[in-house]
Amino acid sequence: MNFGRASTLRSQVCPESQRAGWVWAVASSRSHRSVAGSADSCITKNEMGSTCCSYAGRHTTCREYCQAIFRTDSTPTVSQISAVKEYCQSHSPQLLSCVTNFTKSYPVRSPIDSLHCCDRAEATHCQVACRRILRTMSTEHEIMEGLINECGSQPLPQDPMWQCFLGSAHPASPPEVETPHPAKMDCAKLHCCAKANTSMCRDTCQEISTNWGSQTGQDFDQFCEYNPVETELINCLADVREPCQLGCKDLTYCTNFNNRPTELFRSCNVQSDQGAMSDMRLWSNGTIKMPVMNIPVLDIRKCLPDMWKAVACSLQIKPCHSKSRGSVICKSDCLDILTQCGDRKRFHEGQTPERICELLSPIDDPDRCIPLHKYLTPSSLGNSVVDEVTHPCNPNPCPSNHLCQVNRRGCLDDLHCQPFLCVPGCKLGEASEFLVQQDARIEVPTRTGLTGCHEVCTCGPSGRLENCAEMPCVDTDEPCIVGGERKNHGASFKIDCHTCSCFAGETTCSTRKCLDLDSSEEDRRRFTGLPCNCPDRFVPVCASNGRTYPSACVARCMAFKDYQFVFGRCRLGNPCAGSPCQRNQRCIPKYRVCLSDLSDCPQYECAGRPGGCDRSGVEPACDTDGLVHASRCQLLQAGKTLAYMGPCQEACRKPQQVCGHNGETYNSVCDAMADRVALDYEGPCHAVGAVSDAAPDSACSGIPCPPLSAPGCQPVTPPGACCPICASMLQILWSKEQMNTFSKLNKNQPVTVHDVLQILRLHVSVPQCDVFGYLSIDHELVVLIAPVEQQPTPLQIEACSKEAEKIDALINYASPTLVSHVPLSAFLTSEIQTSYVRSSGGAPPSPLHPGLCLLLGLVIAAAPVLHQV
Repeated sequence: MNFGRASTLRSQVCPESQRAGWVWAVASSRSHRSVAGSADSCITKNEMGSTCCSYAGRHTTCREYCQAIFRTDSTPTVSQISAVKEYCQSHSPQLLSCVTNFTKSYPVRSPIDSLHCCDRAEATHCQVACRRILRTMSTEHEIMEGLINECGSQPLPQDPMWQCFLGSAHPASPPEVETPHPAKMDCAKLHCCAKANTSMCRDTCQEISTNWGSQTGQDFDQFCEYNPVETELINCLADVREPCQLGCKDLTYCTNFNNRPTELFRSCNVQSDQGAMSDMRLWSNGTIKMPVMNIPVLDIRKCLPDMWKAVACSLQIKPCHSKSRGSVICKSDCLDILTQCGDRKRFHEGQTPERICELLSPIDDPDRCIPLHKYLTPSSLGNSVVDEVTHPCNPNPCPSNHLCQVNRRGCLDDLHCQPFLCVPGCKLGEASEFLVQQDARIEVPTRTGLTGCHEVCTCGPSGRLENCAEMPCVDTDEPCIVGGERKNHGASFKIDCHTCSCFAGETTCSTRKCLDLDSSEEDRRRFTGLPCNCPDRFVPVCASNGRTYPSACVARCMAFKDYQFVFGRCRLGNPCAGSPCQRNQRCIPKYRVCLSDLSDCPQYECAGRPGGCDRSGVEPACDTDGLVHASRCQLLQAGKTLAYMGPCQEACRKPQQVCGHNGETYNSVCDAMADRVALDYEGPCHAVGAVSDAAPDSACSGIPCPPLSAPGCQPVTPPGACCPICASMLQILWSKEQMNTFSKLNKNQPVTVHDVLQILRLHVSVPQCDVFGYLSIDHELVVLIAPVEQQPTPLQIEACSKEAEKIDALINYASPTLVSHVPLSAFLTSEIQTSYVRSSGGAPPSPLHPGLCLLLGLVIAAAPVLHQV
């Protein structure tokens, strides 16, 4: 039952720091459009100030006078407005126009004018308090806080008292002059419009994404929101508005949703919790009002009240599944609850539980809908506090113009070390709520709105997207013809054992070798599981992309010419031999594997002689003497030699070679982890594992593998590696052409595997899990999401699996929350294997060698405090 989009599914109010006045809009549910119009976000004075003042660019004085306008609770003074005109007139006419429009519309009202709204409060004590507050308090902030504290409820659009205040705050006004682009643009939503299956919904989506506040939003709700062929579009928009996040806690009404650290939810917060309670009160009146219909019901306080509460809470909190990501009640539950509690005497002509549920809840697959029975009882973890899996960014502790990131680096100040970082961000358009990190390169649709046309922009220090460069347009109407069948752009499919994807008429497939039922005995005898059935001998060569291949045969199979590789491991050579840098620069080895091939893939970088280092950030670096520095710059400034990035680890003080899953030998496990590569086995690499299923025993059979980190774990074995690991694994197919385009737009700087992994790390919200990966020998991107504890608990392993499922779904659905980030937008499709623990019992895990504590707990999970040298 998708009352959700009909009832108050998205009832939200502004964060505490942003409730700046009567002029607010509530992101209402689809059924309360009459209350909040077509507003789809919480617009506050602070957010309007952020929009207006961002036009100041780098003109500090202009920005400060602009911010003063929005910093006060009262009406802006004449002197404040005059100061903005004086200091900003020549710098930014846009800023001046924005501020002028705001100050003209700012309501000069007395709180007493709203006394009649107090009569709408349901509780008598709230009515009395409301009248007292309006008569005795003057500033809007005081009034807001007073009403919330005295009446005990957040400003929800379905509450009659708040409805009245909301209506009073928005008196009728003449139509606004159209704001120039991009002031009303939401590039994140515009990304989704290409997923529409009907031209009407595509056009309507583009209108609401490029002209925020237009009346088209009501048409979209009516014709597209409940259209079963537009599920992919609707889910994409849901990802942009409310991304799925792990964990739910601290709810006071929907308490059965608490203590679920490994489940995904879109909107687990106090506003949704109170929204569910308000929905139950509204539904108790006997009618569920929706944009497409009204559903008469019996007294839900007597007819299956627990089920109705589960419905209200589910549709507000929005559990989301990796397969569908929608918030739809399962059809069987819909039929059950409406059959028993629908008021058939008041049903409209033609209304039946079956027809209603066919429209609102057409799905009954528990992996693609919300099964109510799951939330009729508390979490299986009970009410105990679960600290083995934490969510420092949920709820979001950062200001509205900052992103929250898990602190995996550490701190300089041991008294104020937080498990999260608040980093400056940019909106994807002035009307967007979706933020990206400063300095990030982002792919957004072009301003023309043409399908398949994008540009790459940078999130600048001004908080806006800048330095945009157009990419070549992609013909998304061009299909792929495979075996006589038509495959649409973006479709993923299988050919034998190959994973394939169609991109603008071109079919890209994995290159792994296959055996099938028709394979001959000779084929089976020659099958090695390696590219081109190369022998599994380990005679490594280093190719021009910086990747070590197990043999020249494999390198040639992957299209490298003989002059493009040399014998030996890549990390064995000295890239600084021959002094490639200028005299006033220092050559520093920087090994990398490049995904683009438009330019060279240098294995070093030239650093200027260190002068002043930026001491505001923390990027710990360990030198060869075992001392940690706050940054590599400060390490070089001290005249030290870099051992590896990250905090120094006692287990790595003495170098001891290990083999990574990528077939590369590292001086220590810390060196491997700093390269975002997980450990395969101890000692130098001397064997290669198969990349295809059904491969015979390889040279790996003689490798002593470390014990698994958790007893009973069902592990995965990464392709080309020898040893299994208790982690979840993604195998990602990607577009070389797209990677080259991104490189070209970035002054031919190569795109590297490390770039990809660092961005993916930002999408893992649980500190107990981290991201590792490499380019496989058959050129798939292998990403491992693994526990960082030495002996992880079953719950931590499950959390890492859920994080992997989340990212896998975002890739396969091409969700803008992930693929708008360059170079992740070059991802075509993903396959997933997850680890899990078969049972919680069993013997304790075998002690691991100090150097093999996979993931080193490295540690970083708890964001350790750094002590500078």
